Amino acid sequence: MKGSQLNKFVARLTFPHFDSVPQSYFLGHHRSGLEKMKSMLSSIDFVIECRDFRSPITSVNPMFEEALGEKPRLIVHTKYDLGGKGRKHRRTKEALRHFNRGKPIFYADIHHPNCLGPMIEHLKYYASGADKLVPYRGIVVGMPNVGKSSIINSLRNIGMHKAKAARTGNHPGITRKIGGPIKIVEREGSSSIYVLDTPGVFVPFMPDADRMLKLALCGCVKDGLIPPTILADYLLFHMNKHSPLYYEKWSEPTNDIIALLDSYARKNGFIIKGGLPNTELAAVNLVHKWRTGQLGKFLLDDVLGDSGQLQMTMEKEASPVSLNKLRKVEKEWRTQAGKQRITEKGYHD
Repeated sequence: MKGSQLNKFVARLTFPHFDSVPQSYFLGHHRSGLEKMKSMLSSIDFVIECRDFRSPITSVNPMFEEALGEKPRLIVHTKYDLGGKGRKHRRTKEALRHFNRGKPIFYADIHHPNCLGPMIEHLKYYASGADKLVPYRGIVVGMPNVGKSSIINSLRNIGMHKAKAARTGNHPGITRKIGGPIKIVEREGSSSIYVLDTPGVFVPFMPDADRMLKLALCGCVKDGLIPPTILADYLLFHMNKHSPLYYEKWSEPTNDIIALLDSYARKNGFIIKGGLPNTELAAVNLVHKWRTGQLGKFLLDDVLGDSGQLQMTMEKEASPVSLNKLRKVEKEWRTQAGKQRITEKGYHD
């Protein structure tokens, strides 16, 4: 890529909020899982809440604030290795500490298996004050596909030196009900520590398309709910905010997703009948590359700029939601999904 091209390129400052982007992904097992969590509170000692480090604010589910009460909570930011590196991370961590109001925060990095060792020590300390005859129990909660089961397996490996016990996968919906207790620390003469895996829970209503697209790009929403080309375009928007060099193998700097996908498809052999580029497959592949860290590592949330405003939004959204209202939201979402057929017409006109 020539320096002159890079210098002349002007990235988009805003991303169009498409009417076709759904405002909810609240499914039946999300509601039933939340109901079950609330009914178990009396037998739970602590909560581990997982959030995707690439969207550490947007992946917060404010419903947990109301549903899980005042139970001690530990925050773990998953997929930390996919958020990039640099001095800015230190400021990001400081902002997240402020945002989380003093709750213990941990970071999970797939390249450092023992990164959750401090969390194990933290739990051991608090378990030492519990009834020695009663297990110290917690639940692991978070948005769909945020990495809850992987966190449990990592904790079990560190605390027990045993293989994984929770099923994992690369798409949401692997865990659809609360499982049985999984031992992560065994202590003779003191309380052993157990955790329960839970289904991911989405919010009943997403107030804006930008946040919905962030969660979809991170894999918290079922693939296909949002058209791949729209999702790839949203990725392009963020890549251009950081560096167009991320995709220089396939295209010069551009704001045109169809031009990028056309070139990407041809250079990767994604060709359909008639010699035409398969841009939809190219879009799916492009998004997958970013999710696995092969197409730039960066945060989607502007933590240093957005946390204050989003905190106020979360507090408003976290107002108590009755289970009847959740059922109503779920029914409305299913009705809307049945009538609406998301198209990508705007990209081909």
